[in-house]
Amino acid sequence: MFRNTKIFLKSFPLYVIVWKIKCKIFKIKIPELNKWQQYFKNKKGLEIGGPSGIFNVSGYLSIYNIANSIDGVNFSNKTVWEGNLAEGENYKYNNKIGYQYISEGNNLSKIKSEAYDFVLSCNNLEHIANPIKAILEWKRILKNSGVLLLVLPNKEANFDHKRPYTTIEHLMSDYNNNIDEKDMTHLNEILQLHNLKRDPQSKSYENFVKRSNLNFENRCLHHHVFNQNLLKEIASFCNLKVLKQYTTYTDHFILLQKL
Repeated sequence: MFRNTKIFLKSFPLYVIVWKIKCKIFKIKIPELNKWQQYFKNKKGLEIGGPSGIFNVSGYLSIYNIANSIDGVNFSNKTVWEGNLAEGENYKYNNKIGYQYISEGNNLSKIKSEAYDFVLSCNNLEHIANPIKAILEWKRILKNSGVLLLVLPNKEANFDHKRPYTTIEHLMSDYNNNIDEKDMTHLNEILQLHNLKRDPQSKSYENFVKRSNLNFENRCLHHHVFNQNLLKEIASFCNLKVLKQYTTYTDHFILLQKL
């Protein structure tokens, strides 16, 4: 059912484990699924940092099976999550294939403006040091009235639960100062407040520190901590319309539209 049951059982509090098992067994979907799916059906999209199981046909918000085509973007030819990657017709999602771009998520200069009907980002934005810069770039490649779907981790269910929520003022400062992916502003906070019991893949504190200091190579750090209020503030700053919002035990969902 889960690829590594031991890691799964160590990574979440009991109520989250029960909820995830229920979702898997009973194939629970996001409420009013069809109202979310209408923005993706027969459309052309781009996913940042995927592919993501949550969008599979059996996932919580199935999109892969209804979209016309989806391309992908990853920051490197090798990532912790996908392994080795090559640019070209290599983006594999739900037994389909799209174009795999190797590019920073906040710099999609390889892609022309207004090229896509939708952009997906699942458990990805928290790994980007300058979220507003990234979202404005994703907005650029959207067609008019195109949509951006963000899925962000709910800190209460993961190793960030001791950390404070990031403020919009902080994100605006990062944007105005053009913070890049080598930024380590939050490292001390992360090292102090990261709950290693919910991150068994780190193995030890020493290993976690080593991995964190190599973040530019591996992108494992969660730079910022999001909630729905912060996501609405980001949408307002970026002049994006909020279409839908929903929160589960593990994730925040928000669907935004380019005006």
